[in-house]
Amino acid sequence: MARILITGGASGLGAALTRRYTERGDTVLVTDLAEHHPVPDGATYLRLDVTSENDWTRATEVVTERFGGLDVLVNNAGIATGGRVELVSHSEWTRVLDINVAGVANGCRAFVPLFKQARAGHVVNTASLAGLVHPPAMSAYTAAKAAVVALSESLRYELAPHGVAVSVLCPSFFRTNLATSLRGEDPVMAGVARKLIDTAALDADQIAAAALDGIDARRFLVLTDRAGRRAFWSKRLLRPLYDRQMFAMGRRTATTAQRAAKGNTTHR
Repeated sequence: MARILITGGASGLGAALTRRYTERGDTVLVTDLAEHHPVPDGATYLRLDVTSENDWTRATEVVTERFGGLDVLVNNAGIATGGRVELVSHSEWTRVLDINVAGVANGCRAFVPLFKQARAGHVVNTASLAGLVHPPAMSAYTAAKAAVVALSESLRYELAPHGVAVSVLCPSFFRTNLATSLRGEDPVMAGVARKLIDTAALDADQIAAAALDGIDARRFLVLTDRAGRRAFWSKRLLRPLYDRQMFAMGRRTATTAQRAAKGNTTHR
């Protein structure tokens, strides 16, 4: 029976991972921003703001007191954003980097010392396919998720001598409530992102099943779906084709924005 901490565990992929872990008998500390949240049997809830060092200190205390240690840290909390670069404000960049990058780093800083002391443990960071494949009009999000991939790779080599494993999850779009966190100043691109999320073929539970298989196998890079694997290998092995696809997406993005601007002008 493993002891797991999951951030952003109240909904989406975090909640799906919680269900799968508890169903097989693992003990899970679910964390999120709400003061209280119902959790399945086998789980405990703790409010945790991933940007707060005090909250992370409290989490280590709770894990030590109640569980006697931790086996797997899942840094899953994150927010979505989208938009053409000139329309994404400084405050939005700061918000995305604070939560999606610094939040992950804070979790690692809090629990890596415990893992090193035990000479065991597993750090799991949720990035995104957007951390590996970088479409247009998503610069803030892709930059943040690419940073999570880079952080994870660096930690992989740093922590291996201490017996600590590292995995990074890179799912492509799946049906979840992530779209509700979209607050970017580019409504056209936010609408495109919401549509991609809402019409995705897979849901959070399907992604969680694939993610858990990769975590259990202690794989570093966990690509959870066929679309993500196709995009990843296309970029690595068929770069001219990948570039053509991305340039075409850039042209469609420009056309969509122009049509929206024309429509807004017409209706004034």
